Amino acid sequence: MKVKDIMTWNVITASSDTPIMEARKIMETHRVRRLPVVDKGKLVGVVTLDRIIGVGPSPATSLSVWEMNYILAKMKVKEVMQKEVVTIDPEASIEQALAHGFNMKVGIMPVMEGNRVVGVLTTTDFMIKVLNQALGIGKPGTRLNIEKCNQAQSIRELMEIVGKHNLKILSAHTMPPAEETPAGFSLHVESEDVKALIKDIEAKGYKVSVVAR
Repeated sequence: MKVKDIMTWNVITASSDTPIMEARKIMETHRVRRLPVVDKGKLVGVVTLDRIIGVGPSPATSLSVWEMNYILAKMKVKEVMQKEVVTIDPEASIEQALAHGFNMKVGIMPVMEGNRVVGVLTTTDFMIKVLNQALGIGKPGTRLNIEKCNQAQSIRELMEIVGKHNLKILSAHTMPPAEETPAGFSLHVESEDVKALIKDIEAKGYKVSVVAR
């Protein structure tokens, strides 16, 4: 899977001369928290809702509400935007994109083809289009965690059991150890009736738990 498969194609942008209160209204209307800043087709920065909120009045200010509103109305995006922007290529893998965004500590990456912004990739895209799919959120069926089932032989044995029950697999992946829980395997099958499946898996010596969804 590549960046182009999960990015948001319909890019909502602002110019550097957009008043910050107008940029905030754009974010609220489209339910986003970040906007690429584009001037004459060129990416020049990113503005976030947090940065706009951050320029609001301090409780200690001596200015009146009217004076503060006047100042805020005059402020432009270029005064609060982040000028150093982390970008990503649409052909990059989602693993590369996730590592890049994590290392650079950013929640949005404009997706660039040359000098042109063709999309945006956000933490929300990862959550909805990758993590939610892997966890089966919103999908039917049952997800099981099988402890100490993360080697080729044990996974093959598990798949043979699933095949015996003729169940459709919606997702399957190994799970790293967490606190007192050993490494294991996550299995999401389409069926709600998995009692017989669990019984056969446990008969092979594995500990099985049903994940609350």
